[in-house]
Amino acid sequence: MADRSSTRPYVDLAIARGRLSLRARVARLRSKSWQIGQCSAAAGVAWFVAADVFGHSTPFFAPIAAVVSLGTSYGQRLRRVAEVTLGVAIGVFLGDLLTHALGSGGWQIALIVSLAMTSALLLDAGAIFVTQAAVQAIVVSALLPDPGQAFVRWTDALIGGAVALVAATVVPRAPLRRPREQAAVVVRKISALLRASAASIEDGDVDRALATLADARSTDALIVELRTASDEGLSILASSPFRWRHKEGVRQMVELVEPLDFALRNTRVVARRVAVAAYRHEPVPVGYAAFLRDLADVTDAMAAELRADRMADITREPLVALGRASSGLERTSVLSAEVVLASVRSLIADLLAVSGMDPLAATDQIPPFPDSP
Repeated sequence: MADRSSTRPYVDLAIARGRLSLRARVARLRSKSWQIGQCSAAAGVAWFVAADVFGHSTPFFAPIAAVVSLGTSYGQRLRRVAEVTLGVAIGVFLGDLLTHALGSGGWQIALIVSLAMTSALLLDAGAIFVTQAAVQAIVVSALLPDPGQAFVRWTDALIGGAVALVAATVVPRAPLRRPREQAAVVVRKISALLRASAASIEDGDVDRALATLADARSTDALIVELRTASDEGLSILASSPFRWRHKEGVRQMVELVEPLDFALRNTRVVARRVAVAAYRHEPVPVGYAAFLRDLADVTDAMAAELRADRMADITREPLVALGRASSGLERTSVLSAEVVLASVRSLIADLLAVSGMDPLAATDQIPPFPDSP
């Protein structure tokens, strides 16, 4: 039977991940609450305009066009409005035309869907465009077979698209802060991994080192979230004229995605080599642990600046100092120790790039070693 003490770190990690997953889901719902409210309001407005202003009896397609166009993402909203409107138009037209000529049934629906998707693909390869053409053709031919309503349905699609277009220009400030907030999450994770690795260097605890490595290997999702947040920020700039003044700040943040990705990768290498050293009982200079904690202190300060919606340029000077100090750290002939040292030096260069320094200039702040081990 396995020693319970040896599995405890993994159990703790699993519990921590479960809590993190729940927090992440709640945070995701909170971050999407504006989009949900915006879609709901747009659907109601589209129905009101089509039904009460234009007098359409059942403006089924107006709220559909509005909701599908807006979606829960800010990315490519203007394109979605065009795709949904044209997709509905093609589907409605073909559904009405062929239902009137051939009737409604299984083979008629198969033919209508085939023609609708073919027509959409010939005009545009957008996935939403093609899907909407097929779906609306099915709805018209199977549920709402009324050839006399073709123009009315087309008008409903236009109304829904117009409402979505207006709604897309109204965007809160929060999504523009999200890239920096997510960047702060990434930097805090780097800090936590550095501190955990420092502790493993000092006491050689294999279980904790392996748990830290497992935690480090699960961080790809953080970069995915960061890229998504950055892409949404750029999409907001493209669709909302009210947010154009934030263009420079958003673009600066987008430029930090790559160095943060590199920094997290180098942190994973540090965690891996510390785990290998602990497993093989390879000595790693204890001074490395203190150095990792000093670097973690700086990354904490960087995370605080990003969280406050500021560029982390105040961390540049301490990072430069750490980069220079790294060349004076103890050298050994142990491979794991050398890999840890090299990776930490690369990490410092990445963090300097995050602070706003040119990546090539950042590498110049890491002086070469005075001699070989």
